[in-house]
Amino acid sequence: MTLTRFTCKAILFDLDGVLADSTAVVDRVWRVWAEERGFDGDAIMKVAHGRPSAEIIRDFAPDLSVESEVELLEHREAEDLSGLVGIPGAAELVRSLPPASWAVVTSGTSTVAGPRLAAVGIPAPCVLITANDILKGKPNPEGYLAAASRLGAPAGTCIVIEDSPAGLAAARAAGMRTIGVTTTFPLESLAPVDALVSSLEAVCLENVGEGTGGGLPVLELCVGPSG
Repeated sequence: MTLTRFTCKAILFDLDGVLADSTAVVDRVWRVWAEERGFDGDAIMKVAHGRPSAEIIRDFAPDLSVESEVELLEHREAEDLSGLVGIPGAAELVRSLPPASWAVVTSGTSTVAGPRLAAVGIPAPCVLITANDILKGKPNPEGYLAAASRLGAPAGTCIVIEDSPAGLAAARAAGMRTIGVTTTFPLESLAPVDALVSSLEAVCLENVGEGTGGGLPVLELCVGPSG
């Protein structure tokens, strides 16, 4: 069995598909919205994962009030937790990390992110970047660069764990190494990545070393192959 080892100072997690499996919720909420507005639900779902709701609405319904539609969708997603489950190994990995060494970067809003993290047993991160905090969503690197800056970690010392092509593209554009998770998209659509796994059970923290000059500690990770 081949193992990949990484050293880093921070791990930046996407939320949906990485920490929480929200596929059922996202699909249900967006398809109801599409039916109400007279759009093709299948067409929307092809591009909905990993992108801010506002961008999707602008693409499909530029004549509607983006602000009003986003507010409607985010409240529905925050209240609908049926079928939401944690990704295997996610809570255990997060809880093993020093609190100041990890962050969550999601295309969702703060209204949605908080309830989802709590529902799957993920502690509140000290840094949470949502659609409310940025101007440009994934694949733009703005969110990941903002998270690294708030943690005090240079981009090149960060590892991003993502499940979507848009999110991985954002991480690469930020100059960060990547671990792809095959929970939402087929593995061939996630390339290129530095490692590929089927769940976070394949990622473990092996050691925490002292940082230089009082900076962030050095994390040593072991990543197994995709199962």
